[in-house]
Amino acid sequence: MEEMRHTSREYERELQEVRDGLLYLGVKTEKSLGLAIKALLDRDTRLAGEIIKGDDDIDRLDIELEEMCIRLLALRQPTARDLRFITTAIKITGHLERIGDMVANIAEKVIILNDFPQLKPYIDLPRMGEISREMIRNSLDAMVRQDVDLATRVRSEDVVIDNLNEQVFRELVTFMLADPGNIEVSLYIMQISKSLERIADHAEGIADMVIYMVTGKIIRHEPAPGKNDEKPPVP
Repeated sequence: MEEMRHTSREYERELQEVRDGLLYLGVKTEKSLGLAIKALLDRDTRLAGEIIKGDDDIDRLDIELEEMCIRLLALRQPTARDLRFITTAIKITGHLERIGDMVANIAEKVIILNDFPQLKPYIDLPRMGEISREMIRNSLDAMVRQDVDLATRVRSEDVVIDNLNEQVFRELVTFMLADPGNIEVSLYIMQISKSLERIADHAEGIADMVIYMVTGKIIRHEPAPGKNDEKPPVP
């Protein structure tokens, strides 16, 4: 009996390690995104270089967490609820690792852009960065609190990011049409905007997995609230 209680305590400790690891990885990716936006606004090449190097830590944590989850699946034979959490954790760590890749991609573009004169003041990109950071924070908070309503709100924020990305694209096309000399810089800025849009997609993906963890319902193929899923008519 004592051995069973000991095993149960050890199992709970291992599950908590996974939860803590996810939150730590989430904090690191969110902080890294904030620093990438700061590097963009301050034209700080040194900071951008540090962000790129820091992606190695995010990759390492991703591998460690996935290995912990696989070990739990193999050795602990988790019940249905714990099984959903562990499989969800594997998906979430994958989303966070990809966010880290997107942040490193932004930092790479910052370094390139710093060799050019600044094309325009950045307004929409910092907004996209802050909304994306909030989406990451809230999706992980929803996981901890098992809060489906908060996860649903995270999903709805993706529409805002999509609209801002389209706005950035249209504005930069105008700059390129006005002066072909703006094309190269504009394309790099577009790539940063696209990376931010993809980061928001991954934050939405985390929210999808939280809803699955709590309810058992798979919604990742359903459109986010407010997103028009109607296909245009075929001409």
